[in-house]
Amino acid sequence: MKSTFTVLAVTGVLAAAALPAFGRGAPESFADLAEKLSPAVVNISTTQYVDRKKTDDAAPGNVPWDQWFRDYLDKREGGSSDSRTQRRRQTSLGSGFIIDKAGYVVTNNHVIEDADQISVILEDDTVLEAKVVGRDEKVDIALLKVEPKKDLPVVGWGNSSQVRVGDWVMAIGNPFGLSGTVTAGIVSARARDIKSGQYDDYIQTDAAINRGNSGGPLFNMDGAVIGVNTAIFSPSGGSVGVGFASSANLVRPVIEDLRKYGRTRRGWIGVQVQSVSEEIALSLGLDKARGALVSQVTDGGPAVSSGIESSDVILTFDGKPIDKMSELPKVVAQTAIDKSVDVQLWRKGQQKLVKLKVMELKDGSEKVVAAVKPPTAPRQEVKKTELKDLGVSVIEISEDARQKYSIPESVHGLVVAAVDEFSDAALKGVRPGDVIDEIQQTRIGSVADADSAITTAKGAARKVVLLRIMTAGGIRYVPVKMVG
Repeated sequence: MKSTFTVLAVTGVLAAAALPAFGRGAPESFADLAEKLSPAVVNISTTQYVDRKKTDDAAPGNVPWDQWFRDYLDKREGGSSDSRTQRRRQTSLGSGFIIDKAGYVVTNNHVIEDADQISVILEDDTVLEAKVVGRDEKVDIALLKVEPKKDLPVVGWGNSSQVRVGDWVMAIGNPFGLSGTVTAGIVSARARDIKSGQYDDYIQTDAAINRGNSGGPLFNMDGAVIGVNTAIFSPSGGSVGVGFASSANLVRPVIEDLRKYGRTRRGWIGVQVQSVSEEIALSLGLDKARGALVSQVTDGGPAVSSGIESSDVILTFDGKPIDKMSELPKVVAQTAIDKSVDVQLWRKGQQKLVKLKVMELKDGSEKVVAAVKPPTAPRQEVKKTELKDLGVSVIEISEDARQKYSIPESVHGLVVAAVDEFSDAALKGVRPGDVIDEIQQTRIGSVADADSAITTAKGAARKVVLLRIMTAGGIRYVPVKMVG
């Protein structure tokens, strides 16, 4: 993450009418809870050895002072001068917590990434060498193993789905190397997507979290771990009361997989999806903006076998409603491999139910197909046809056009030759060189096909039509208001 988002490494029974539920009040003190939980929270110290160019002849102003001084002393003490590189030792600190007496420790992946040595430091200052059991970059989680000489204190997981905005929470960690630091606050928001990955599910809190809190636990008032502190929003790099913890319900199954398989096993259905906007919902006759719009289906994937098609909207998956597109990847990923599930679709104005068998996501499975590289700008000698209702001019893809513009045989549709700068199409980002291969869920191979699809849309009183656009960056659906 960059700019303001900072990854944290040092870095009775009631009758009649129902009454609203109230959370417990502010605790008189957090002392008992902190005393009980702190022993299971550890410091993670990592060491990395990197090659760097020697700085014997460099002036202090050109390199960090401490680095220049170490190099100067090394030279005076007879350090090697025939090599222009030497190993430099980098150290960093983070946090973690013990989940098993046998020595299993949870932390963030970015805390231990690229480390040559990892040490776990207990509350009593005992230092234990740690090995990586497994790690998951997508949710920034790692599982470590130490070999303790005695049973270790542990903490347990809580149900993050039961957390409510306004609940009290407590964080324990190692900010700026200050071990055993306890801070408290409330849950500011749930299910935050901070654009760090497709599985984002963060609990936002105003409990003070700083660099070095990474990998530490966020506790509820029962002393259960409901999140793993991972990031902060900070223009300055310090806490401004906006911190983020990966939810326990997202992290726990990942940890279980890492412990059992050494890797994360995620469900996969082989679709590329995009959000359903109000305009897209209007163009499809959907009651409101909801679900996940399928923009592309992977050849040979589970979705193909189940009959799912591009332009379908996935409304529910395995009985779980998909209100926003971002919910689908998380629901699919957490579904058991080889499980057959019901998928409710919206297709051409009607609901449709299909059965789908979830497969395991393999490396590279998320790469749907190679992005189509459409022609750049059509040549003037090619005949252009104006689609006034859409505010674009197009050319048909003939065999000559394929040769001239290097269009693959698998691509069919109309190439956008020009866009009316005052049209909604221009506002939505349609550009010359884009290929339109579908209008209002109808495949387009010619201008006649396009005219027919537009006429049908007009007959259905559609004010917005849905275009499927192929660009060098991939495939997307664009809702375009018709002109006039």
